[in-house]
Amino acid sequence: MRVRLDVSYDGTEFSGWAAQPDQRTVAGVLLEALTRLFGRPGGLTVAGRTDAGVHATGQVCHVDVPADAWARSAGTVIRRLAGLLPPDVRVVAAAEAPPDFDARFSAIRRRYEYRVVDEPWGAPPLRRRDTLAWPWRLDVHRLNAAAAGLIGEHDFAAYCRRKEHGTTIRTLLRLDWRRDPDGAVVASVEADAFCQAMVRSLVGALLPVGDGRRPVEWPASLLSRRERASEVGVAPPHGLNLVGVDYPDAEGYAAQAGRARTLRS
Repeated sequence: MRVRLDVSYDGTEFSGWAAQPDQRTVAGVLLEALTRLFGRPGGLTVAGRTDAGVHATGQVCHVDVPADAWARSAGTVIRRLAGLLPPDVRVVAAAEAPPDFDARFSAIRRRYEYRVVDEPWGAPPLRRRDTLAWPWRLDVHRLNAAAAGLIGEHDFAAYCRRKEHGTTIRTLLRLDWRRDPDGAVVASVEADAFCQAMVRSLVGALLPVGDGRRPVEWPASLLSRRERASEVGVAPPHGLNLVGVDYPDAEGYAAQAGRARTLRS
């Protein structure tokens, strides 16, 4: 039985999503809880592997569990997982999914937000774990003008950690900034997929534009590079949050997975 899980976590004390020997990871603690509940599950596939320190309020994964175990637990699985998981991870929804649903490859887009404050006294104490304190005042109009030049399909090699046999071509669907009522400056970023450290690198390139130290045209000018731009700083992980993953209607899971696998090969 394939089960879709919607997961939320505070990434502060995790070494990222992916299970690693002798490291505390989100996948590691989630698999431990699922094993206690269902017996050994068949794999755990996630929509987007987050790095160490990155948070999620809208992560999605799927797992295959014995059908009889699911039948016994379906009505109480959320409450039981809450009792098995540590307080910095929560499964907020669990539902049977079609066998062709793939949390990673069936996804149409991933949506992130990056939260920054530019007050001279820094981040509010209750938001220090999910908010970057920036030492200079940020101009949202400059941030949005620079971000507009990055929208669309490009080779984002300047903003990615290249992997062997992997492509750095991505379609950036949205990148814009707003100032929230509490004064925080928040970036909303959407793409069909992201390569490693891409969102944090985009934020790292835009923040010096927002505070006036770089020209508005500079982030887009780096798209001509075919290797990582060393002058682009990677923004700290704690300001980043995976807020959602979008999927087609159930009838389109397999087709979308096929397209995604073709793009990544």
